[in-house]
Amino acid sequence: MRTFIALLFLIYSVTLHAQSSQAEINSQVWKPFIQHFSDHNAVAFLALHSKDVVRSPRDAKTIWGYDEYLKKQSEGDAYEIKNNLKRTLELRFTERIANGDNAIEVGIYKTVVTAPDGKQQIYFGRFHVVLKKINGTWKITVDTDYTENNTIGEKDFLAAKSMIE
Repeated sequence: MRTFIALLFLIYSVTLHAQSSQAEINSQVWKPFIQHFSDHNAVAFLALHSKDVVRSPRDAKTIWGYDEYLKKQSEGDAYEIKNNLKRTLELRFTERIANGDNAIEVGIYKTVVTAPDGKQQIYFGRFHVVLKKINGTWKITVDTDYTENNTIGEKDFLAAKSMIE
């Protein structure tokens, strides 16, 4: 009986720690990530990443480091600002694993780009992100996404869990 109670306590402790890490990740990474992306603020957006981040927009079959990622993000932001395009980002999760100072987050994103005339383009894709707690702050160290040949859609997005579930 003592072994069973000890096992339950261990499971509870691990679960509580993982939930605590996810709450930290939400506030330190995902909420500002969404805000800075939507605001077209590449500098603040990239500040959520480690300086040795590995970024792979897998549809493009390429890998970038921090400087190239900042350059590409800034170019995209400038284009959208120049053309008065608004964008929003939503994230939902299919897998969240946190252990100590490391985490892996997998999920589905939904980006909506709205033109000045109100027309919208909606994009979905799957993201895989590795995070590390560096000097007490969670940072993205690996950031990949892929549309899986445009097979991901609203159904997949809604099937995933929100940040607070």
